[in-house]
Amino acid sequence: MELTFDQVADMLDEMAESFPPVFFEGLNGGILLQEEEKQDPLFPEGEMFFMGEYVQDEYLGRFINLYYGSFLASARNEDWSEETWREELYTTLAHEFTHHVESLANAHRLDDQDEEDMLRYLEEYGLKK
Repeated sequence: MELTFDQVADMLDEMAESFPPVFFEGLNGGILLQEEEKQDPLFPEGEMFFMGEYVQDEYLGRFINLYYGSFLASARNEDWSEETWREELYTTLAHEFTHHVESLANAHRLDDQDEEDMLRYLEEYGLKK
């Protein structure tokens, strides 16, 4: 099932409202849904997408980007249902919120876990020895 950008934006707005207000403290740039897909250049084309990212920018502040195009590409590759769209969006949003909250506490557990996961994926693809 393919959802439009507007449908995903509406879902995302609804999901964001379900998080406690404290999660938004210091997130001055908010949550942004970007139209493009963002592929990981370390992997073969179409194999690994960035679904979202937490950004801390000296000038723009702190914000979360979610990539509609990456969700759409995955949905097409894996024939997602509407429920899968919801699960993937929520999981990604929660993941990026965790990065935000940890950064406020000067903690990096999730960053470390993401790095370990990436090394494991690279090994699985035979891209790292």
